[in-house]
Amino acid sequence: MQEQSDTQLLRDYAEHGHEAAFREIVCRHADVVYASALRQAGSPDLACDIAQSVFTDLARKAQSLVGTLTGDASLLGWLYRSTRFAALNQLRDARRRQTRERLAMRQLDPASGTATEWERVQPVLDDAMADLSDEDREALLLRFFKNRDFRTIGVDLGISDDAAQKRVSRALERLRTGLTSRGVTTTAGALSALLVAETVSFAPAGMAATLSTAALAGTILATTATATATKAIAMTTLQKTIVTAAIAVLAGVGVYEGRQASQLRARITALEQQPTPLPASSSDAALAALQGKLDLLAAQNAELTSKLAQVNADKTRLEAEREQAKRAAALYRELLQQANSKDANPTNDYPTARHVWAAFGRMGRLMAMSKRDDSKLSPEEKSALEAAKAKALENLPNLVKAAKQYDAAKSADLQSDELMDQVACLLYGALNLDEQQFNQVYGVMEKIGQEAKQKGISKETPAPEAAEAIKQIMEQWKAETQTLLTPEQARIFAEVATHIKVEPGNFAFNFNF
Repeated sequence: MQEQSDTQLLRDYAEHGHEAAFREIVCRHADVVYASALRQAGSPDLACDIAQSVFTDLARKAQSLVGTLTGDASLLGWLYRSTRFAALNQLRDARRRQTRERLAMRQLDPASGTATEWERVQPVLDDAMADLSDEDREALLLRFFKNRDFRTIGVDLGISDDAAQKRVSRALERLRTGLTSRGVTTTAGALSALLVAETVSFAPAGMAATLSTAALAGTILATTATATATKAIAMTTLQKTIVTAAIAVLAGVGVYEGRQASQLRARITALEQQPTPLPASSSDAALAALQGKLDLLAAQNAELTSKLAQVNADKTRLEAEREQAKRAAALYRELLQQANSKDANPTNDYPTARHVWAAFGRMGRLMAMSKRDDSKLSPEEKSALEAAKAKALENLPNLVKAAKQYDAAKSADLQSDELMDQVACLLYGALNLDEQQFNQVYGVMEKIGQEAKQKGISKETPAPEAAEAIKQIMEQWKAETQTLLTPEQARIFAEVATHIKVEPGNFAFNFNF
């Protein structure tokens, strides 16, 4: 069953009063709204207040807003703008005070004045986002705040994959220009990596349900009663108290239940040790009641323990993904700097084994392009292709020599990170990946590499078992990587991938023109 769009859900709520539809909107966008509010407010409590205000406003304006939306339009842009306005209204004075306090602290402690890249970008990011056009802002929100690939973005915006990629690139450059005008200088590549690593924050557990309930309750009160200013302030305070109390209850429930279980066990022990026993029927009933409570508390404690384990697992996963994104960004910059180098010294063409594999990838690209139907190429394209092949053949001896030198110096078994870096460099050269795609392709390899480790594939694995397992992993890798590429890149990748041979601890690549 196809998922309903934001417009359909909002119309369902506005015209028929279906609260489940409104709750689905809140669950779908609560993370982005909370993350944006948290980034601007710097306080989880204020972020919760801002998020509640935004969704309450959405519920109140649902009927008028439905008339302005067309087709399957998304509410993401409207919610982002509303979060921006709400944050500005609440935090203008607070931000000025905090800025003065930070400047004072930096004067007292000069060492604290060295800000990280994110600390420089974060205070002005939403200002710069607010200056973008609706189309540019929507593209960046889907790409970085929702972590969508270009194919999904194209479907959401009603454009092709290539057009979605170009729109995101243009919007990213305009955002970089906006940051520069605010005193934050960076490159488009560095900004892309920073947004991938830092912009996504998850709303606290249960917050979506709390927001939807509060928003719907606020709408009902507004339409059924005439509230004085004092009553409105009291209701806002009450809602804040409910949210705070819910968070406090979630944090303290484990401690409370642990204490309750301990007290109940002590009571059972005391009953068992009493010198004058109760009548048999009364004692048995009391013990049965206490045991029932203990069983209930044990079940609740097990559930909380499971949820805590899941939270810890999610935290570990997010930390690993952040480290993987940083590693991929550093590798991309290394390859890009070498590609842009004006050093004409031939001995500097392949300073590391990574650059050798990027050069092999470019050879693979020429191989794939050579297998296209010549009748579909213009004379100029044919001439350029032949010139590129001639240049590649001219450089081939130096490339082979460098490859042999690095191969002789490497360890017998490649570590998984080194193997993954080499495959990533090969694809960088073959597909002309931009930084966003490179990060995503690297992430797919990281995920599949972890799955291979869990399956215990190594040099000690019997050959038939290892071959079958590697075949399955390669098919999964190809399928997931294809979704991240443009049609032309996907065609080249399909050809290049057939020439990659992977074994436990090693991989090889062959090509021919």
